[in-house]
Amino acid sequence: MHSFYYKNASLHCEGVDLVTLADDHGTPAYVYSASTFRDNYRRLDDALAEINHGIEYAVKANSNLSVLKLLVDEGSGFDIVSGGELRRVLAAGGDAGKCTFAGVGKTREEIEYALTEGIYCFNAESEEEVVFISKVASEMGVNAPVAFRVNPNVDAKTHKYISTGKSENKFGVDFEVIEEAYARAVELPNITLRGLQMHIGSQLTSLQPFMEAVEKVSPLAIKLKETYGIEFFSIGGGIGIVYESALESGQAEWWDAQDKEAQPLTVEQYAAGVVPILKKTGLKILLEPGRYIAGNAGVLLTRCLYEKKGSAKTFRIVDAGMNDLIRPALYEGHHEIAPLKESADGGVTSVDVVGPVCETGDFFCQSRELPDFAPGDAIALMSAGAYGFVMASNYNSRGLPVEILVDGSEARVIRPRQTIDDILASEKESL
Repeated sequence: MHSFYYKNASLHCEGVDLVTLADDHGTPAYVYSASTFRDNYRRLDDALAEINHGIEYAVKANSNLSVLKLLVDEGSGFDIVSGGELRRVLAAGGDAGKCTFAGVGKTREEIEYALTEGIYCFNAESEEEVVFISKVASEMGVNAPVAFRVNPNVDAKTHKYISTGKSENKFGVDFEVIEEAYARAVELPNITLRGLQMHIGSQLTSLQPFMEAVEKVSPLAIKLKETYGIEFFSIGGGIGIVYESALESGQAEWWDAQDKEAQPLTVEQYAAGVVPILKKTGLKILLEPGRYIAGNAGVLLTRCLYEKKGSAKTFRIVDAGMNDLIRPALYEGHHEIAPLKESADGGVTSVDVVGPVCETGDFFCQSRELPDFAPGDAIALMSAGAYGFVMASNYNSRGLPVEILVDGSEARVIRPRQTIDDILASEKESL
């Protein structure tokens, strides 16, 4: 679901013409749709209405304060992986008591901060981590709420860099020893066993891995509830989105990038599969969606600088680079590319769309048939709302893009474009 469409041959986000935004604010520019964030959150919330549940948005997907504030207003909790992300949630008006703190390498400072703010639960990735949390909590004279992350050894059949549920991944405690881990943790001072968590990976477009993991781990959750009185079972995130699209005048149709005959997994299908199993646990069910809520809520606008015709390929060189959106280089990620102005003749061309960064891997597509566009034209890299700006860098001393939030017919800058003076400011202090 998203709110990007062509109207009068011009690509719009909700009620705002993206051509105007590109002209007024320059490129590269991230543009987000407030209604898409809200709609995706509400659709997932509604799909799970028949069970006691909580949605904990994965902050790492898109952590802009204005985005977090949208979700705070919807009643969302948050899945965080650093003390900095907790600080962001609180700055956006969120409540630490609705946050779960994940990640394999929590520091003393982060644990102390989270305990001071009243974190709902630490999702621990190892027994050694729980021993350390116990030590810190004992020194502070408080109890630390903990849930182990169990690794169910289920193959999510996703990209190897975003698969997290197999025994060779760095995350979680092996399923075969998880009960012993709880038995030892309950004996530790200042530890409260609050729940059980799992997460098998990201960008899953099939129901089968979810079903396999939930069916495998639910009996364990019931047993831990009976033994230790845990109150929640977190089944993680991972619901995939569709990255390949056909944008038409007045509407947008989306389908699975790997199989154009297949329909994407919907949250209604997801809920129909897992809810009957989860209902039997009698536990509060937590979900940690990130990409599902944010991915199709954003685009990256960039402008074509030059065309370079080589003997083997034609390159369209744009002003955004892998430092702005690294997914194609890092994950081999697909992003549909749409001109902001529809071509009058509907012509297509086979090109590589590449950025200015001094790396061969700095490309957004290779040998792809695209609607034709020329130097000076602006284009949109679609589905860039998750793992876009949050993974951007200053590589090649390039400033971070402007971020803009559209809500209806209103567009406002929610982070200004970073200048080279901004980048150099902290370094000058040490000269």
